[in-house]
Amino acid sequence: MSQAGGERHVSAEALCPGDGSGDILWLDEPLSFWGGTALDTGVITDVHHPQHGVSLVGRILVMGASRGSSSSSSVLAEQIRAAVAPAAILLGSRDAIVTLGALAAAEIYGTRLPILLLDESGMAGLPRSGPVTVHAAEDGASVCWNA
Repeated sequence: MSQAGGERHVSAEALCPGDGSGDILWLDEPLSFWGGTALDTGVITDVHHPQHGVSLVGRILVMGASRGSSSSSSVLAEQIRAAVAPAAILLGSRDAIVTLGALAAAEIYGTRLPILLLDESGMAGLPRSGPVTVHAAEDGASVCWNA
């Protein structure tokens, strides 16, 4: 984590390019987009998930990993198309299914959802709440916020 003035940031690896901003949302447990979120609203519908009923729309979603079906990629792509997806997803481990959903939406719909991979220290350096900005490009990625 680095700091310049009142701004802090952590570096990451870009899995899907793009830019996004919104309030950060840490998930307490892994989530499956298929069967775990509403396709048309982006709300967590899995009744067993600790954040059941929380909207993902426009949030910077932080999760160590996802859970579940390969169909999650198509659900995420459709949520991106319908503008009910998170503004960005920050992962603690590589996730081909989630990444595929964002890549498919970029290719089919021309809409980008940045996905970043953070190492353990990067995840630990993220704020627990508040607004953050995400930038992901081939030459690097970062998450920034004001301290």
